[in-house]
Amino acid sequence: MSEEKFQTVIGHVKSVNGSRISVKLSDEFRSSMPIVDGVVYRIGQIGAFVRIPLGYAHLYGIITQAGAEAIPDKIKESFELNLSSISSRWLTIVLVGERIGNKFERGVIQYPAPDDEVHLVTLNDLKIIYSEIKKESSIIVGHISASESLPAHVDLDKLVARHSAIVGSTGSGKSNAVSIILEAIASNQKYKSSRIILIDPHGEYNETLKKYCKVFKVNSDKKKGEYELHIPFWALPFNELFNVFPGVLKESALDHIRLEIQKRKIEGIKNLKKKPNELSVTSDSPIPFSIKKLWYDLDDFEKRVFNKIKNADSQYELQLVSALEKGDAQKLIPSKHNSPGIGGGNPNLNKDAFGILSYLNGMRNKLLDERYKFLFNTENYDPDLKNKTTLDLNDLLIDWLSHDKPITILDLSGIPSEIMVSISGTLIKIIYDALFWGQDLDVGGRKQPLLIALEEAHNYLKSGENSIASRTVQAISKEGRKYGVGLLLISQRPSELDETVLSQLGTLISLRLTNSKDRGHVGSAIQDDLNDLVNLLPGLRTGEGLIMGEAVKIPSRVKFDKIAFAPKSSDPLVSERWILEKPEDKLYDELLLKWRNRKIH
Repeated sequence: MSEEKFQTVIGHVKSVNGSRISVKLSDEFRSSMPIVDGVVYRIGQIGAFVRIPLGYAHLYGIITQAGAEAIPDKIKESFELNLSSISSRWLTIVLVGERIGNKFERGVIQYPAPDDEVHLVTLNDLKIIYSEIKKESSIIVGHISASESLPAHVDLDKLVARHSAIVGSTGSGKSNAVSIILEAIASNQKYKSSRIILIDPHGEYNETLKKYCKVFKVNSDKKKGEYELHIPFWALPFNELFNVFPGVLKESALDHIRLEIQKRKIEGIKNLKKKPNELSVTSDSPIPFSIKKLWYDLDDFEKRVFNKIKNADSQYELQLVSALEKGDAQKLIPSKHNSPGIGGGNPNLNKDAFGILSYLNGMRNKLLDERYKFLFNTENYDPDLKNKTTLDLNDLLIDWLSHDKPITILDLSGIPSEIMVSISGTLIKIIYDALFWGQDLDVGGRKQPLLIALEEAHNYLKSGENSIASRTVQAISKEGRKYGVGLLLISQRPSELDETVLSQLGTLISLRLTNSKDRGHVGSAIQDDLNDLVNLLPGLRTGEGLIMGEAVKIPSRVKFDKIAFAPKSSDPLVSERWILEKPEDKLYDELLLKWRNRKIH
């Protein structure tokens, strides 16, 4: 045995089961920390690599089990329950790639035989593996944990086009990893046309990525360079729009309102610069209409009263009684009508009314609610009473997708929690539908791809929910790659994510996960033979993660770089606020007025 072999050989293959190999450590090699070329290595570390020479080729595998757990079942059976009589110096490895000469390829086309030698992987081996990265189409996000001299490359094409997820418990460094990846893309001058939309429920990335992003936020702060987030209500599908309002409508009333909206959207076509085919317009079509006028007309219809009068043929006819006082649709002031007569006498109630006055009152309250101004008070996107707007959806898409920054942050921290699912889903649907229908244009996803990053994805992408968010993200996960739309899901609770979406991810980046249910969910989303690697996740250092999937040549344990401006939690710092003097009692008067007016600012 040569000196080089003596330095690196650690054992021999004893069992081959597909890509899963059982290895018996050599009895001659007693040291668990050999020194090779002045570098100390640890043998039998879960997640470490080993090398199996096969002539001119070298197979590479990852250690997934060590000790008694790695002893093949048949050997265990032959010794029955007396495991102490066999050595526990066993490893289970999973083959992940092979090298011929100095060229490394993922996957294997040949397999070892029993008694083939197994070697530890040195830094020189790692350099060969990671040198195969195409630097022109990859980004650097940190370094390989085994060596600070080896940069961690991620294939950008696979990361975006094949979808990905970043998961990790609170405090694991998840937000930092997200920031580093997005900054690596945004700061690269080669990618001058990069487009990233980050939907952020808490606004924690506004400062972190401020050099590379344009922030749209409800109640924006212009001094910080933020822009007001507008989501025109008329861009919402019919069901999502009416989910905003409290109460439940009967099917007949719902159909009546749906037809009214369709009719008003058809009427609104004449105000558009480019007019769609009237036959293609539905209540879901993103065409402006005045919801104030709709409310006013519905309210007026419900309150109408009629007088019964005899005509010349002594037949009773209904004659509409004029309103006592006309209202104002623009100001949401209802018209006033006579009260119906007692005992069935004149004036009589409108027999065609749907009995939805209480629903309409709730609708009016929402339209007046300051918290919903991003929907119903969107300045130049608000239709007038003739369904005409100053700006259209193309102007909104230009604002979001065609500015001088590579990243757009849609900060949803000011949106009421009860409609977060609908609004986040609608945002994604507006963006995806636009790129889907414009796929053959230069601004479509096929010619200018888009990455949609969803922070706290578990909050509005829960498993089993049939929400617009879930439906839209499922559609993107299945079909988005064909249209140039990629997903990046970010979550601290992967067990709550929709399994359909999780199964479509090409790359999974997992930082420390302490919850066993979350680890099990992650394990189900990765290659079966590598399931045992999830046992590493509780012991990862802060800022360290496992990158598995198509965006890396080989599953890698990576230490992410540190972002310059660390993401800040949206929670108030108790220790800072409680050392201040208590505020004056008179501020509670102002608080009550804001509460009653439903105005925060």
